[in-house]
Amino acid sequence: MTSAEHSPSSSSVVDEEIDHFSALAQQWWDPRGPMAPLHAMNPLRTSWVKDHIPRAFFQAEAPPSLLDIGCGAGLASESFAKLGFKTLGVDASAEAISAAEEHQKKAPLPHSAQSLTYKAGNAEELVDQKHQFDVVSALEVIEHVRDPQAFLHLLATLTRPGGYIALSTLNRTVRSFLMAKLGAEYLLRLLPVGTHDWKKFIRPADLDAMASQAGLRLIALNGMSFIPPRWRITRDTSVNYIALFIKD
Repeated sequence: MTSAEHSPSSSSVVDEEIDHFSALAQQWWDPRGPMAPLHAMNPLRTSWVKDHIPRAFFQAEAPPSLLDIGCGAGLASESFAKLGFKTLGVDASAEAISAAEEHQKKAPLPHSAQSLTYKAGNAEELVDQKHQFDVVSALEVIEHVRDPQAFLHLLATLTRPGGYIALSTLNRTVRSFLMAKLGAEYLLRLLPVGTHDWKKFIRPADLDAMASQAGLRLIALNGMSFIPPRWRITRDTSVNYIALFIKD
């Protein structure tokens, strides 16, 4: 891969993916709608991230800053703000950001929460403005971008030295094809058909190798499994998993 392909100015956005999620923007906050799996998984993902960030980050004079890339209509962004992060949610879908801001007006955050703002646009614009954050999250995003390796370089550029990057995604296994693609989209209709492209799922070892190329070091990795009645952190990474990297 050339240095040009690693350039933060190269957009990670795939227009077809953005169109797909923009069409779902008004249903994003419906816990029984097309984003129901994300609603169910969301508390587990965001609490796992906070639990793996050093307590010292939350004992400083200013709260830790967090960039939520591909935030959609703000499910994780709101949770992160409630957990004590000063949060900026960014998404290339203007429709999703509008839905996020509308939900924030209808259901304001509690006074104990940290600030939450949204921005419609590409994360690359933040690189151009030389922004860096204590924590960068990209939850269920990397399997939708144009170039995962370039995307990881983008995340690294947006993270300050000593900061953390949280990623959750899907493993590329036979089991994930049967459960997350065939089962969830076509049989159980838990997700809209076309939500995922199984060929773009990423094995944990491949994610670790690409992250290393971007100057990131893996420090935590867990599976996320639905064990009725809720999602749980497990050692099973064969379908869904979540990882934390540090930028040394």
